[in-house]
Amino acid sequence: MLIRLLRTYLRPYRSWLAGVVALQLLGTLAALYLPSLNADIIDHGIAQGDTDYILSTGGWMLTVTVVQVASIIAAVYYGARAAMAFGRDVRAGVFHRVGEFSARELGQFGAPSLITRTTNDVQQVQMLVMMTSTMMVMAPIMATGGVIMALQQDVELSWLMLVSVPVLITGVLLIARRMVPQFRAMQERIDTVNRVLREQITGIRVVRAFVREPHETERFATANAALTDTALRAGRLMALMFPFVMLVLNASSVAVLWFGSLRVDGGEMQVGALTAFLQYLMYILMSAMMAMFMVIMLPRAAVSAERISEVLDTASSVVTSARPVMELPERVVLELDGASFAFPGAEEPVLRGVSLRAEPGQTIAVVGGTGAGKTTLVSLIPRLIDATSGSVRLGGVDVRDVDPVVLRERIGLVPQKAYLFSGTVASNLRYGRPDATDEQLWQALEVAQARGFVAAMPEGLDAPIAQGGTNVSGGQRQRLAIARALVRRADVYLFDDSFSALDVATDARLRAGLAEYTAGAVVVIVAQRVSTVVGADQILVLDDGAVMGLGTHEELLAGCPTYAEIVESQLTAGEAA
Repeated sequence: MLIRLLRTYLRPYRSWLAGVVALQLLGTLAALYLPSLNADIIDHGIAQGDTDYILSTGGWMLTVTVVQVASIIAAVYYGARAAMAFGRDVRAGVFHRVGEFSARELGQFGAPSLITRTTNDVQQVQMLVMMTSTMMVMAPIMATGGVIMALQQDVELSWLMLVSVPVLITGVLLIARRMVPQFRAMQERIDTVNRVLREQITGIRVVRAFVREPHETERFATANAALTDTALRAGRLMALMFPFVMLVLNASSVAVLWFGSLRVDGGEMQVGALTAFLQYLMYILMSAMMAMFMVIMLPRAAVSAERISEVLDTASSVVTSARPVMELPERVVLELDGASFAFPGAEEPVLRGVSLRAEPGQTIAVVGGTGAGKTTLVSLIPRLIDATSGSVRLGGVDVRDVDPVVLRERIGLVPQKAYLFSGTVASNLRYGRPDATDEQLWQALEVAQARGFVAAMPEGLDAPIAQGGTNVSGGQRQRLAIARALVRRADVYLFDDSFSALDVATDARLRAGLAEYTAGAVVVIVAQRVSTVVGADQILVLDDGAVMGLGTHEELLAGCPTYAEIVESQLTAGEAA
C-alpha cells in the first residue's frame, strides 16, 4: 500500500526528487572527501611543518565545505517541497473521495476515523517522504563511499566494520520489530480519542443536562490513557535505541583508536590516515543509524498508508453513469417504482416495494413510526443512497442515469438534522444558490417564517452563524435550513421532518407560504405531526419499511388502520374529521 501510494502521488514531482538525489550525491561526495584532505594536512603539512601546504589544502577544504553545505541546503529545500506537495495532494485525494461517499460509506468509516486519516495519517506518510529525501538518499551513498574511502586508508583495520555495522543493524532491527504493533495500535487509539472528544463537544448540552460530566470525564480519561500508554511503550523502545546506537559508535571509536595506535606505533599507518579511518567508520555507522531510523518510521507510515488507501480504494455505492443524462425536462414528474433499499449483509431491507407518482404542484406526505424508512425514502431521490432494487425516476429518467450535479441542482433538500455552516445568514442561504440576490434571500426567509428574527439581528443578512448553527435556537436553525432550500427554486423539494421544532402556529403559516412558493414543484414532506400532512395531495404510510397505505387523509382514515392509529394518537375524533 505504501509503495503504491508513494508511486501514485509522487509521480508529478519526479524532477524534484531527481534533483534531490543529484544534490545529495554531490553533498555526500564532498563530505567524504574532507577526511582525506584532513589526513593530508596532518601527514604532509603538520608532520613536516609545511605551512604553504596547510594553507592551500585548507583553502581547498573550505571550498569543498561550501559546496557540501550548499548542496545539502538545496536538497533539503526541494525534498521538503516535494514532501509538502505530496501531503497536499494526498489530503485533497482523500477529501474528494470522502466527498463522493454515500451515507453507506460514511457510516462504514465514521467521521472521527476519516478526520484522523485525512490529517494524522497523511502527516505520517508525508514525514516519511521528507526524511527519505534528507536522510535515506544520503545513507547508502555515504555508507558505500565510506567503505571505499576507509579501505583506501587502511585495509587491516577494516575488520572492525564487519563487526560494528552488523551489531548496530541487528540491535536496531530487533527494537524496531517490537515497535510495529505499537504504532498500529497508536493510530487506532487516536481514532478513539477523536471519536470520544467529538461526541462530547457535539453533545455538550446533553452531558450537562443529565449531569454526566464525571462519566464523560472518566470516559475521555480512559481513551486518553490508552493512547498515552501505547505512546509510552513506543517511546520507551525508541528511547532504548539511541543509547544502544551511541554505545556501538563509542565502542567502535575506542576500538579504532586502540588497534590503530598499535599500527601507528609499528609504522604501518600514519596518524592522519588513522583520523580519516575513524571519521569514515563514523560515517558508515551514522549511515546505518539513519537507515535504521527510517526503518522505525516505515512501520508507522505503512500503517497510515494502509488506512489512507482503504479510503481511496473504497468506491462510492452511488456511481455516476458512463453516459449520464445532462438535461432533464422543464417540468419533472417524480416516480418511484418498487423502490427498495437494504444494507449489505442485512437480513431485512430498510425499505421495500415503494411505488408512487407525484406531478408538479402536488404535495406528497410520508408518515410512519420511528425506523419506518422515511429518511431512507427521501435519500433515494437525490441519490444520497441508491435503491438496491426498483427504480426512482425524475422526469421519466432513472436518477441513476442522470449526472449527479444535474440531478441535485433540481432538488432542494432540508435534512432531518438542520445543519448550518460557520459564516453568516447570507452565506448559508446562498449555499443553495450562490448568485441569489438579497431580495431573493429575504423572500425565502419570509416564506420560511424566518424574516422576523433575521431582521431583528443587528447585522441582518450579515449576522454571524456559528458552526452547526449553535448560536441560534433549534426552531430558528430549522427555518434557516428551509429558507436555504427555498432559495434554490428547485423542481423537487424534500422536507425530511423539517417542521418538528416549530410551534403549531408557525408550522401552519409556513405551510401556507410554501403552497404558493412551491406551486409548480413536487413537494415531499416527511413529518410526525398529522396536522402537518393532513392537507397533502397524497399521504404515504410506512411501517417497518413497507407501504401500509397511499391516499388522501380521508381515504387513509377510512381504509388504513396504521394511519388511523397515528391520527388517533394525536387528534381527537372531531379534529381528525
